[in-house]
Amino acid sequence: MSNRVLISGIDGFTGKHLSTYLNKFGFEVYGTSLFNSSDKKYKCDITDRNQVLKILKIIKPDYLIHLSGISFAAYGNSEDFYKVNTIGTINILDAFLEAGITPKKIILASSATVYGNQGLEVLDESLCPKPANHYGASKYAMECLATGYFDKLPIIIARPFNYTGIGQAEKFLIPKIIKHFKENKKEIELGNLNVSREFNDINFVCEVYNRFLECDANSTVVNIASNRGIKLLDVIDMMNNIASYKIKVKVNPAFVRKNEIKSLTGSSKKLFNTIGSVEQCSFVQTLKKMYET
Repeated sequence: MSNRVLISGIDGFTGKHLSTYLNKFGFEVYGTSLFNSSDKKYKCDITDRNQVLKILKIIKPDYLIHLSGISFAAYGNSEDFYKVNTIGTINILDAFLEAGITPKKIILASSATVYGNQGLEVLDESLCPKPANHYGASKYAMECLATGYFDKLPIIIARPFNYTGIGQAEKFLIPKIIKHFKENKKEIELGNLNVSREFNDINFVCEVYNRFLECDANSTVVNIASNRGIKLLDVIDMMNNIASYKIKVKVNPAFVRKNEIKSLTGSSKKLFNTIGSVEQCSFVQTLKKMYET
C-alpha cells in the first residue's frame, strides 16, 4: 500500500522532527525546501504554482502536511506573510486539483495566533478568530480560502499552540531562555513573569500530525493543544534547577504587554475527540533535553 507523505518546509524545525517521526511509522517521506534539494527533497518556492505542480506530478503524494511558511510574528516584511502563508497555500491546493491528485489527507498548519486577544483563558474552535498581527491575519486568510476546497479535497486545518524542542531557533522564547543558561549568563530580560502559556513538546505535535493522517476527520479546524498552562516564572525555576544556578531575571517594560491575559491555553477537547488523547512528557523533561543537547 502506498504511503507517501509530502512535507512542505521539511527543513524547518517542525519538518525535521516530523520527517524522522513519520519514518519510524513506515511512511515514505518526501519534502520541499526553499533552498535545498537532495534525495526525496525537492527545491520549491510555493509562491510559484508551476514549481508546486511539477513536484506534485513527480511525487504523487498520498498525504500532504503543509508546514512551509513564515512563522516568526516579528518578521519584517508584512507583504511576505500573505504571499507565502496565504497565496502559497492556495497554490498548493490548486496544484493538487490541476494535477488530478486526490490524496488521502491534507493537513494545513495554521496557528493559534488567529484567535487574537479573546479575553478568555481557554481558546476553542468555536470562537470567531480576530488576529492582531500580519502573521495571524495571513494564517486566518489562508483558513478562509482553504475552506472553499473542503468539498474537493480531504483537508484538516490545524491550529498549533506554542511548542518547542531541540533545534528550535533561538529567537523564540524557550530556546532564548535555555541559551542564556547554557552560556552561564548572570541575567536575562523578559516580560511579564506571572503569565501562564501553553508550551508543548515537539514530539506531542508530531504524534498529533501522525494521527491526523490516519483519522477519518476532514473538512474541519482543530487545535493542536493540551490545555497545559505553564508560567514563565516556573520555566525559570525549572531551568535554575536543571542548570544548578540561579539566573537574575530583569523585567523589561518593553516586553510587557498591556492587558495581558494571565493564563492562555488551547482547548484539547475537539483534538482528543478526533484522534484520542495524546500523552506527552513533562515540560521539565523537554527543557532538560534541550539544555543537554
